[in-house]
Amino acid sequence: MGARKRESAERRKEIKKQTAIASLNDLPTSPRKMRLVVDIIRGVEVNRALDILKYTKKEASIRLEKLLRSAIANWEAKNESDRKELENGNVCVQTIMVGQGRSLKRIRTAPQGRAARIRKRSNHVTIVLGKKVKTEKEEQ
Repeated sequence: MGARKRESAERRKEIKKQTAIASLNDLPTSPRKMRLVVDIIRGVEVNRALDILKYTKKEASIRLEKLLRSAIANWEAKNESDRKELENGNVCVQTIMVGQGRSLKRIRTAPQGRAARIRKRSNHVTIVLGKKVKTEKEEQ
């Protein structure tokens, strides 16, 4: 392995060390309904995101709260020396993605001897936690 390749691999490794990922696959909720809740917590500090999810009256918020707690546990396991970062509010939801899962196709009877198709959708959710990036305004 060349020197440049090794250096870029080490940089990628350092960046990966500062983030924690948790994902949930094949949730039996439509992606559209899940995105309504996901958009609320995107880019928010972790403890605030937990509070928001706790008081949101959507079914998706219950599953997202559990996933966020899992991501926090992953972050704590990776960064045992930086536990104060979490308490100080320096860890935020960097990215959160909702993808289309598989659709179960069911048939419902329709008038005049026809059949209508029902698509029971599912989704995949991935959360990436990382340290909050301070802007120039926050530093001043």
